Amino acid sequence: MADHLIAIGALVLIFTLSTFTSVHMGALALVAAFAVGSSVAGENADDVFGGFPGDLFVVLVGVTFLFAIAKNNGTIEWLVHAATRAVRGRIALIPWVMFLITATLTAVGAVVPAAVGVIAPIGMSFCVRYGISPLLMGLLVINGASAGGFSPAGVFGSITNGVIERNDLPGDPGLLFLMSFLFNVALSVVAYFLFGGRSLLGRRAEDGRGGLGTGVGGAPATETAGGADGPPTAPAGSAPAPAPGGTTTVTFAPATADVVPRLDRARVLTLLGLLGMVAGALFLDYNVGLMAFTVVVLLTLVDADAAKGAVDRCAWSTVLLVCGVVTFVGVMERMGTITWLGDSVAQIDSPLLGALLICLIGAVVSAFASTTGILGALIPLAVPFLMDGQVGAVGLIIALAVSSSVVDSSPLSTSGALVTANAPEEQRPQVFGALMKWGMSMALVAPPATWALFVVPGQG
Repeated sequence: MADHLIAIGALVLIFTLSTFTSVHMGALALVAAFAVGSSVAGENADDVFGGFPGDLFVVLVGVTFLFAIAKNNGTIEWLVHAATRAVRGRIALIPWVMFLITATLTAVGAVVPAAVGVIAPIGMSFCVRYGISPLLMGLLVINGASAGGFSPAGVFGSITNGVIERNDLPGDPGLLFLMSFLFNVALSVVAYFLFGGRSLLGRRAEDGRGGLGTGVGGAPATETAGGADGPPTAPAGSAPAPAPGGTTTVTFAPATADVVPRLDRARVLTLLGLLGMVAGALFLDYNVGLMAFTVVVLLTLVDADAAKGAVDRCAWSTVLLVCGVVTFVGVMERMGTITWLGDSVAQIDSPLLGALLICLIGAVVSAFASTTGILGALIPLAVPFLMDGQVGAVGLIIALAVSSSVVDSSPLSTSGALVTANAPEEQRPQVFGALMKWGMSMALVAPPATWALFVVPGQG
């Protein structure tokens, strides 16, 4: 038992140090794997490296490499412009366009923080131009990233399904993706009407001015002194200026015509490659990482310039994080610590209560740490708990995955921090506070909600 407590203490220390210091979680996990493996488990370096997840490494590098090329050759830019023009000036639909674009990017393999990092600045520029609440836009971008992340080709989905396969658990990648997507859509509907979406209904942007601006919570801001038809007092894209009395004055400049990128051969091939990768993962059970590398090689042969610098823009930080945590969890598994923990949870008199506890742990820890790291650590924890068959494995895995990902709106997580950083400067403190409240409420609300929806109906 003492060895197990040391391993658990090391895992807690990994998450704690990476949360409150600048030390990378993946590097900490690899050091912990070496320290605990050699001093406690009696393993050598070959034993420790035996738990390195080579399959996840290929998936993460392959899909992020492909995403970098898609960004280089303008495919991502084309998707964004085409989608926003498709709404024909309906301002109320713009946040949903950002939701769908972000979901699409993560569904085809973009790392969640990378997708949020690309779309959040674009979304915030629409907030300034058309008076959309930055909190509303930020939440739909984050929820969109989580909604697409659990596709079989997505990073979250690849990690979760990989852990399920390695532990011989029953899984349903399609159902995991569908339930995650629908749950995030439902959350986004709630956020839309809570934070100013109703005020956007019926507004159009033909004249480049969407109407009155909105504050963080969606309350309408005051007009400029010139009135609705008066001349703008700030250039396009400028941030709102605080007005006397604490209100926010938002001005709008005439929008310039957006130049839609041309759909050339490289972009068509990239879109076909992304669609083919998703189809292969969904219907043919092909390895996502190997398919991604295949598309990368073909695109590089067609357009070598698009591949320049793409390797440098692979999500190496995420690769190190996931591989480091999974390697350390492998040490814990060989020590028997994971089995011991799972057996301890399984000894709780009520299996349903134990399932709820696992979901709550995943949500709370993920709000302060990396979702990718949490998924790799907590699913193995549930393995012994699921073996007795009293709780459905598929339902609990879906509940745990959703609970651990919807808290990414916390500004202490990467996605929430990216949205806060891209919000208009004078509204960042309010956005930070609102995202903190929303993220913490998700940590409390999501576990019982997902437990009731996915675990309770599947009780054995």
